[in-house]
Amino acid sequence: MNTSTISPFTCLALKLIGVILILSSLLDYFTLAIPFQPLNAEWQINFTGQIVDRGIVPMVGIAFLLVGYWIEVSVGNKKPSFDLRLPVFILASFMGLIFLLLVPLHLNNLREAQSTAISQINQGAGEAENRIKTQFDQLNTLSQDPQRLQQLDTRIEEIDAAINSGQVQGQTLKAEQLQNLTQTKQQLQNFRELAKNPEALEARLTELQTQLRDQKLERENRAKTEALKQGIRTGLSSLMLAVGYIAIGWLGLKKMGKPPVSNKKAAVR
Repeated sequence: MNTSTISPFTCLALKLIGVILILSSLLDYFTLAIPFQPLNAEWQINFTGQIVDRGIVPMVGIAFLLVGYWIEVSVGNKKPSFDLRLPVFILASFMGLIFLLLVPLHLNNLREAQSTAISQINQGAGEAENRIKTQFDQLNTLSQDPQRLQQLDTRIEEIDAAINSGQVQGQTLKAEQLQNLTQTKQQLQNFRELAKNPEALEARLTELQTQLRDQKLERENRAKTEALKQGIRTGLSSLMLAVGYIAIGWLGLKKMGKPPVSNKKAAVR
């Protein structure tokens, strides 16, 4: 089988694969944009990451298409009857511009998302610390009120009696009720021990506050690290795709704008 027999099929196969890859990628981008929410920063971040991850596929399709045309021209030594190179070069230039614009847009969205996440972390930590401080104040007040301490002891004794008898107000306790009473008894006992020991109460408060601050710092660092990772991976990938597409598009358009060199001139040279 000689070259003249193999070349037409090879060229057709390469161009067909290229067109399929390009069209399927554009269709994929269209479906990824649904539902279309361009004003939503979270949607922009997810959409940018997904199209950048798939950004190499159209470039591979363009490469297949151009190689097919190159083989057709080189072997057949004739101009293709149906030339898709011009729209492909225009598409490559357009995609290069899009990927280039996505770099600052994505980095800005990540910065805003990071600020929002840190604000939510700070708000949640503040609310948790206020709840702990409120419980501490309640226990501190309880420790200074002998009458309320006596009521607490009485309540613990009532729960303990109900657990031992397996009945409350003449009704048999169910398994779920028994479990709830046991947990309530344990919580009240802990309150009583802390209320009767101010030093332990203060130490417990300090311990909980330290845990909250450590958790807050860990979450903040995790949010910053995740934003940095996404910025580096998606931002650099988008920049490299932009350079590749712009180079293909502009160089291709520049070459197509030049007049073709005739065989006679090529032979003389």
